[in-house]
Amino acid sequence: MSKYAVVETGGKQVLVAPGERIYVERIPGNPGDEVVLEKVVLLGGDKVAVGSPYVEGAKVTFRLEKQGLGKKVVIYKYKAKANERKKQGHRQPYTCLVCESIAG
Repeated sequence: MSKYAVVETGGKQVLVAPGERIYVERIPGNPGDEVVLEKVVLLGGDKVAVGSPYVEGAKVTFRLEKQGLGKKVVIYKYKAKANERKKQGHRQPYTCLVCESIAG
């Protein structure tokens, strides 16, 4: 069985395996940079290690592929009979990471 890990980033937990691409909350950096996440909640493979809360000495190395903005979400507020209308848009920033290796 191949190695896998559950890492915590941006307040969320994500399951990753080597070579996999994930989209997470924006992490500062430029495309091509190396990003190391040390908040590993679970390591899996031949032997499973569960952290309490994190696995000691474990880290997952990623290559930052790109920075971007998600699809636009339109927020429209309307109050009947009050002639009140408000239209607002939002695009959530994200970072695309490619898993290089899992150590630990």
